Amino acid sequence: MTTEPPAVTVGIDFGTLSGRVLVVAVEDGTELGSAVHEYAHGVVDRVLPDGPELPPDWALQIPRDWREVLRFAVPRALKAARVRPDQVIGVAADFTSCTVLPATADGIPLCELPRFARRPHAYPKLWRHHAAQPEADLIVRRAEETGQRWLGRYGGRISSEWQFAKALQVLHEDPEVYAATDRWIEAADWIVWQLTGAESRNLCTAGYKGIHQDGSYPDTEFLAQLHPDFRDFVAKLDHPLSALGSPAGKISGAAAELTGLDEGTVVAVGNVDAHVTSAAAQALEPGHMLAIMGTSTCHIMNSDVLAEVPGMCGVVRDGVVPGLYGYEAGQSGVGDILAWAVRTAVPHEYTEEARRRGISPHELLTEKAADQPVGGHGLLALDWHSGNRSVLVDHALSGLLVGLTLDTRPEDVYRALIEATAYGTRTIVEAFERSGVPVREFTAAGGLLRNRFLMQTYSDVLNRPVNVLAAEQGPALGAAVHAAVAAGVYPDIHAASAAMGRLARRAYLPDPTRAAAYERLYAEYRMLHDHFGRGGNDVMHRLRSLRRTDRQTVDGTPQADASLTDAARCRTTD
Repeated sequence: MTTEPPAVTVGIDFGTLSGRVLVVAVEDGTELGSAVHEYAHGVVDRVLPDGPELPPDWALQIPRDWREVLRFAVPRALKAARVRPDQVIGVAADFTSCTVLPATADGIPLCELPRFARRPHAYPKLWRHHAAQPEADLIVRRAEETGQRWLGRYGGRISSEWQFAKALQVLHEDPEVYAATDRWIEAADWIVWQLTGAESRNLCTAGYKGIHQDGSYPDTEFLAQLHPDFRDFVAKLDHPLSALGSPAGKISGAAAELTGLDEGTVVAVGNVDAHVTSAAAQALEPGHMLAIMGTSTCHIMNSDVLAEVPGMCGVVRDGVVPGLYGYEAGQSGVGDILAWAVRTAVPHEYTEEARRRGISPHELLTEKAADQPVGGHGLLALDWHSGNRSVLVDHALSGLLVGLTLDTRPEDVYRALIEATAYGTRTIVEAFERSGVPVREFTAAGGLLRNRFLMQTYSDVLNRPVNVLAAEQGPALGAAVHAAVAAGVYPDIHAASAAMGRLARRAYLPDPTRAAAYERLYAEYRMLHDHFGRGGNDVMHRLRSLRRTDRQTVDGTPQADASLTDAARCRTTD
């Protein structure tokens, strides 16, 4: 008697520095094999390859790096899982967002055309490209002046990370690249285009990053007020939007040759890495907030309540799962801030101790920091090294560390930064609850789960239990769940999540003594937060403005609208 080999799906997660591929059993979500491919160019934020230096706050990527994930990591993952291509019934991909690129009508990135190879605006702008803050401020200002109803769906602010601000920056600074852009497309949709040979657009990125609400984008009259040549921008986006978990097409012959997958395998529509993880973590019911914690943190929650939460990144009907309102908020820097501390504040003797003991500097600093009582370091930090995504939505803000003395040690700074990111998360949770959107349960996912002290600190600061995703590759698992729905194995995302997801409930419980001590420190954090973030003192904006005094286009031509350089406008109230 022969046994049929198990059916599997493949989830492909495109992160900030690498792509991860996971092969999953459709029956129960068992992870059978995986592979990681590091991007050769990583984040391009200083100098374009074989090109000019980049101004401050830029962050680009190279499309070839993404293709090489398909070329190298997919076959390696299949081999590690010991499955044949004919066992794969569905494929899905997720991506960091808003990572967006200009392309031709055929989907060719403009940066791959020889005439644009040295033009930075022809390259994909990574999610953490924050140089479009003046454009984001302009969009908000005009939206307020004209009473645009969609603005409230984004907490009253539009982020510099999103599609419209980034595209407007291209128009202002390199009109030729803007004019040559036939398709302005999220990388999540572009990678599906590479797999299927046909363009598709997903509802999630359009709603959260593309100002698509109630069936439409901002109208031409509004866009013309931003710039006359921006009037028809939506034509570069316009395409039917597909529901999450639906099929976008099938693996093309070219993609089969590239990946080793069988031609004709079902491909699900693209998705955002954070949003897709909700299915992996079984965090789909109303009031269950999921924090995907890595270089940044994204907070995702479904609700049956529609509300306008100040400073949220957006609320979209069917944005995470059909039938509910999906909310998003986030923090622009978390793991990145801790990496900055290791990169800049760890003395040689600490590095040597970590090397001698065979542990990382992060592990050493965590070990030393964990021995301290709450408040023992005498420090308080603001977690704005990459600006503030929620609830202030202001990427012209910057980090702050108060309480330094000659006795301050590296582990003191490290712990203060961990605590600051936890305070930032609590600020977001409280904003939702004050707006009538209750947070009943809190789950964490992402690479920072490896730091148990960090996770316990979050539980203590939030003063609530913290669940954790019981899988190392949350986004890739979530993508694999959606692939199973697209392939028709499960009737909907809820059913697929229940069968294939992984959740460890109450993994961390708050300590009453530490939680009480953090209440006092959090009150101090909120005072600093509001003073520097809500206009009490605009020194951070003034310093950023000085840094940008000579802001010019990359080809040396002055910026078209110098009035846009004031990024200190438009405050969110909470």
